[in-house]
Amino acid sequence: MIQTVQKRDGRIVGFNEQKIMAAIRKAMLHTDKGEDEQLLQQITDHISFRGKSQMTVEDIQDMVEVELMKSSRKDVAQRYIAYRNQRSIARKAKTREVFLDIVNIKNNDVTRENANMNADTPAGMMMKFASETTKPFVDDYLLSEEVREAVQHNYLHIHDKDYYPTKSLTCCQHPLDNILEHGFTAGHGSSRPAKRIETASVLACISLECAQNEMHGGQAIPAFDFYLAPYVRMSFIEELKNLGKLTGKDYAYLYDIELDDYVKKPLDWLEGDERIVQHAVNQTVSRVHQAMEAFIHNMNTIHSRGGNQVVFSSINYGTDTSPEGRCVMRELLKSTYDGVGNGETAIFPIQIWKKKRGVNYLPEDRNYDLYELACKVTARRFFPNFLNLDASFNKTDDWKADDPKRYLHEVATMGCRTRVFENRFGPKTSVARGNLSFTTINIVKLAIECMEIKNKEERIAAFFAKLDRMLELAAQQLDERFQFQKTAFAKQFPLLMSALWIGADKLKPTDTIDSVINQGTLGIGFIGLAECLVALTGKHHGESAESQELGLKIVTYMRDRVTEFSERYQHNYSVLATPAEGLSGKFTKVDRKEFGAIPGITDRDYYTNSNHVPVYYKCSARHKAEIEAPYHNLTRGGHIFYVEIDGDATHNPDVIKGVVDMMDALDMGYGSVNHNRNRCMSCGYENADAKLDVCPKCGSTHIDKLQRITGYLVGTTDRWNHGKLCELNDRVTHVDKTF
Repeated sequence: MIQTVQKRDGRIVGFNEQKIMAAIRKAMLHTDKGEDEQLLQQITDHISFRGKSQMTVEDIQDMVEVELMKSSRKDVAQRYIAYRNQRSIARKAKTREVFLDIVNIKNNDVTRENANMNADTPAGMMMKFASETTKPFVDDYLLSEEVREAVQHNYLHIHDKDYYPTKSLTCCQHPLDNILEHGFTAGHGSSRPAKRIETASVLACISLECAQNEMHGGQAIPAFDFYLAPYVRMSFIEELKNLGKLTGKDYAYLYDIELDDYVKKPLDWLEGDERIVQHAVNQTVSRVHQAMEAFIHNMNTIHSRGGNQVVFSSINYGTDTSPEGRCVMRELLKSTYDGVGNGETAIFPIQIWKKKRGVNYLPEDRNYDLYELACKVTARRFFPNFLNLDASFNKTDDWKADDPKRYLHEVATMGCRTRVFENRFGPKTSVARGNLSFTTINIVKLAIECMEIKNKEERIAAFFAKLDRMLELAAQQLDERFQFQKTAFAKQFPLLMSALWIGADKLKPTDTIDSVINQGTLGIGFIGLAECLVALTGKHHGESAESQELGLKIVTYMRDRVTEFSERYQHNYSVLATPAEGLSGKFTKVDRKEFGAIPGITDRDYYTNSNHVPVYYKCSARHKAEIEAPYHNLTRGGHIFYVEIDGDATHNPDVIKGVVDMMDALDMGYGSVNHNRNRCMSCGYENADAKLDVCPKCGSTHIDKLQRITGYLVGTTDRWNHGKLCELNDRVTHVDKTF
């Protein structure tokens, strides 16, 4: 008698004879003779009692075929066999079509799903071949039936589904001090601890690059300034030693000399120790600048993954007030301002300035001069973005101004918006933690399905009922993926699970990662709040106070349910304002096919990112900020705020300060500014002309407009998918009189 069934993903579940009956009944209903209840029960009983105590799904289906063929209903057997083969044939046909698109380097949403990957190269093709064949495997063998149906019917989107079988995690904030102080082994060689700024810079690159191959998301450094600062002093000491070799004197007594800053100055009129120290400072600053140049250059040129992909990297900095930390930041910002190669804007790393009162925000603050420089650099190069440590939800009582490791108590974020801070299972910190995986709910479709309900209260109540069901399913799916991820062995992630993740140092290579990964987060995201509100109320939140009230009610409800899920499943669940790239158009395309082009909802080729005011809605920057600000506290899995400005921001860094001031006043967590930036793809020349058809430097007509696609920059819009290109064309500027 059958007692348990081994599913295709290897899980063992209890036997349910109703599933056999349902499959046979479905086949019967597709025949001329129709249903035969007696035969149906007879075959089901026969299989149930004559089968082994544990059987696989395939073995049970084989038994059903045999019993049907032995019966008088050969027509049912034919239908049943055809149904079994149907899905396999459909998958093969779809795979062939997708593969031909990849082979023929067609420009479509499959080959342009990730703008950071060149799918036209051989390595890029291999990545897409692997990706497109892995997704059906996940659907068939790793997803529960309810989840699979929700995905197939466009209610849920599982991010990085192609990486699901690898058990990899999404992202990590690197505790770079572990790498720099102790070195590491990744592959066949070992890296020794750093002793100078150049080595520290290289090891920072290597840490990000190696980890990228062990994970499916981005890599970040939470305190770039703090981590590299000690190696500035080591380099300064090395310069003093070099001078000692030249002069025959021992300058050891100057090694620990107190310095206010590392700034280049002429040596004229300086004598004695003052001249020696300044010379060492000058040399050190030059070395730091070169090290920062090399770091940026490497992060934009070294491909860490197939498809000519550089590391999806981010660095956080801004709060180290030591002279060494200030030197790192100053030279990093200067190098970023100058650009790389032919002077073009660096795409990576995404740079994030951690703004904090008493440290770098007010004129009397120690790092205010660097904040001004950061605004100047952003005005020309888009980066750094700005992370508001003064936001109420980013503060913690553990942060102390005199704590040399205060960065452990500072929020750090990733490029698009991933935020990790709260932690039910360990220290409240961003360091050595990350997101495990995330899934997005199509709240627009839920709202569309309620549109025919005339009574507004009943319509909204029906929406919340549907939302509740999808939240339950998303939480279930994330837990199922977690249970799969935790079975991975530490040796599968040689760097991540030895030097980068909280508690990983206690793992042996053959230990599973079960005991440590609950330090990470599971994100439930959403897309298209604006379109959702139009479906429910007739207007989006940017144009209606009533809609804004409902929008906040929806996301607050998501936040409250996520808190409940954290208790029930004992995980760090969070709400994420999804950074939709490929998903932006995917959801919409399917919904429009089902419901038609509904004005203000499915009539464009994309849904609005998360809780943003639609890109096409003309309003002031202040209004946009006031609408989006309250959602930041509710979406602690990550969020971002953008202002679109027109013209050349290079000569107007005050506009950047204005945006940061709004973030400060409105309790926003993370944001930045978009503006015009044209780039000649032939020679790298850049300017901010609204319309540039011919490069004034080389005469090329191959001009691209540098833009953010979600939270990161893309050097060419040729790699953007259709939905994001449509969104780009719809973007309007936000102008305030004060800007």
